Amino acid sequence: MMAIKLIRVNKSDVTTLKNLSRQTFIETFASDNTAENMQYYLDKSFNEEKLTEEINNPNSAFYFAMLDNQPIGHLKLNFGPAQTELKENNGVEVERIYVLKDFQGQKVGQLLFDKAIQIARDRNAEYIWLGVWEKNLKAIAFYTKNGFVQFGAHAFLVGDDEQIDIMMKLVLTPVISPS
Repeated sequence: MMAIKLIRVNKSDVTTLKNLSRQTFIETFASDNTAENMQYYLDKSFNEEKLTEEINNPNSAFYFAMLDNQPIGHLKLNFGPAQTELKENNGVEVERIYVLKDFQGQKVGQLLFDKAIQIARDRNAEYIWLGVWEKNLKAIAFYTKNGFVQFGAHAFLVGDDEQIDIMMKLVLTPVISPS
């Protein structure tokens, strides 16, 4: 088994986060989008200024999955007003879980997901939610396997292409500690 460490991303990591975000997004979505739409989205969403703003937001948290001191995946969580939609204090949004293609299927995504659940529980959240592209069947299967259920849908723009994200939620049952 790989010795993967999860570390909190800070503002000095912005270039690494930008490069990893772009690479994982391209690996995941380039085959289903035009080059122009991909470039527009990458330039808009994964530039150093925007990512620095997101890292510095006290209502967001980023984590790298590290293997041999190299980032192979990342997680972005949003709390309260930083959430893209629900913005409720009793929920946590998983905005991004991305893993480099070469490391998919090796439990890296599960490790990042488990970290998201741990943080949500630490914050006494009642639920965790996310949006996932309706054509990303692999991710939908992953979230369904982990107990998420669909509760809605919303539009998501990649360039000028309006796509549909399925909104999924996992209600967190309280952990009962032994007496």
